[in-house]
Amino acid sequence: MTKTIELNEIRKFGNLELLARQLVEGFITGLHKSPYHGFSVEFAEHKLYNQGESIRNIDWKLYARTDRMYVKRFEEETNLRAVVLLDISGSMYYPKETSGKLTFSIMACAALLYLLHRQRDAFGLTTFSDEIISSFDPKSSTLQLKTIFSHLENLLSSGPVFKKSSVTQTIHTIADKIHKRSLVILFTDMFDNTENSNDIFNALQHLKHNKHEVILFHVRDKKTEELFEFEDHPYRFIDLESNEELRIQTHQVKNEYVQLMNEFTKSLKIKSAQYQIDYIDADIQEGYEQILLPYLVKRTKLG
Repeated sequence: MTKTIELNEIRKFGNLELLARQLVEGFITGLHKSPYHGFSVEFAEHKLYNQGESIRNIDWKLYARTDRMYVKRFEEETNLRAVVLLDISGSMYYPKETSGKLTFSIMACAALLYLLHRQRDAFGLTTFSDEIISSFDPKSSTLQLKTIFSHLENLLSSGPVFKKSSVTQTIHTIADKIHKRSLVILFTDMFDNTENSNDIFNALQHLKHNKHEVILFHVRDKKTEELFEFEDHPYRFIDLESNEELRIQTHQVKNEYVQLMNEFTKSLKIKSAQYQIDYIDADIQEGYEQILLPYLVKRTKLG
């Protein structure tokens, strides 16, 4: 599946629920035509329709093929609790023209939340920067979905905020707060307001120690943030968390920058593997299947 929804289109369109539905249903259609068709993404089984039952869950497509009425039987109980953690600190508004990393992450969150709701799972959302900004405890209701989507749409329409990130403190807080075993899904660029990158992984290990499963989506604009591909002329860079400015000639720092970023990313991947955290390199210029498929893979393992 290619990236059918551009970052600038998401902010213009506004209706996040419709976009998420289009994305998820398109993905599932493609999934059923692929080697991954074994994933259960909608219902538990069919059963014959009995007179007097609600016709709400009748599978009309199956009726057209078989001339018999079957009802989709969904799981009676929620079988998964998921908590999505969304970094909304200043650096997530890069590139500034589209608030790219944040826009991408909001769309990815919306798609995952829609899929969780479709599967009758409980889902919650926590947004954070240098502190927790908003928190919705896991529920499986339609009202929960609409409330969170409204909150995410407000984030899309708001401008950049110069706030630092504290991934470490947020994770520790969440780990202490979640009392039932859950799937924790983290969207962040991993630019944390800490001097020691090990602090972040100590916090993630806190989640693992409490028996939670963790998926880490490392969100970035790979072309510029990792490969540092800029034209060869002077640039003025502005730190979106501190508002500090730096003027540099890009070719003078490129080699050293790329080396440092490669070492940082390699360290993240190694430590994620050590702590049994699913690390996903989420390039905002790539398709959203990189978000949905790892979630389905993790869900199958949990099942």
